[in-house]
Amino acid sequence: MPLFTAPDGTRLAYRVTGAGDPLLCLPGGPADSRYLGDLGGLSAHRRLITPDLRGTGRSSVPDDPASYRCDRMVDDVEALRAHLGLPRTDLLAHSGGTDLATLYAARHPERVGRLALITPGARSVGLAATGRARRELALLRGDEPWFPAAFAALEALIAGTGGDREAVAPFLHGRWDAAARRQHAAGRPDNAEAVARFAAEGAFDPAATRAACAAFGAPVLLLAGEYDLNSPPGTVAGFAELFPDATLVVQRGAGHYPWQDDAGRFVSAVAAFLSGERSGT
Repeated sequence: MPLFTAPDGTRLAYRVTGAGDPLLCLPGGPADSRYLGDLGGLSAHRRLITPDLRGTGRSSVPDDPASYRCDRMVDDVEALRAHLGLPRTDLLAHSGGTDLATLYAARHPERVGRLALITPGARSVGLAATGRARRELALLRGDEPWFPAAFAALEALIAGTGGDREAVAPFLHGRWDAAARRQHAAGRPDNAEAVARFAAEGAFDPAATRAACAAFGAPVLLLAGEYDLNSPPGTVAGFAELFPDATLVVQRGAGHYPWQDDAGRFVSAVAAFLSGERSGT
């Protein structure tokens, strides 16, 4: 994997997949970026440039653990853009990586062509799904054989009485089969400190970021999965309302990893957006 150097001297790795115009892709987690794969075949349309965030995958662990904070990693994204020699880049991010992408777009709006936020986290703008919204989504899966145990765990988590987070994993996927289990395992972060410090105090200033979103002139795609308890469609719709030029797509039958649930539908929607076309669900 090629390497570049962050402003604090940390050596960071990235992978390049496909050909064509570059698309900078930020993983969530923070987790090893390999779980993104080629995003269901999106690499047939764009050259995917996917960094391993500091302390994950093949990127080095930083000397200062405080640099895992989301707002501080904005400098890593900017260093990668400069390393690649791109005056401007389209930017895609998944899950918690969308908080990093949103902060990057707020700080460097002139560097972003198009912004695609996939099943986004929204802590950067102060949005959070309610327990009621998650419960309503979960009840749509009542006929699934795994539902009773998963729903009991979800109820305990919502009530704050315990609950096994791994037990609710099926709710993050459009179908809970062997491929979904592999995807779930691949996307699990393995650097607990990076995860704990990502949203540490001071990482987010929602009011300032909302104001930056309102002034952001580039097109934005927000893609939600119909069944995604992590990023419910209603929360993603609220996020979309913060931008002046936003397209909201709710991918039917999908969870938190929509390229896994229906690669064709996912790639069609994202490729159409990146090329300037409009696409439905």
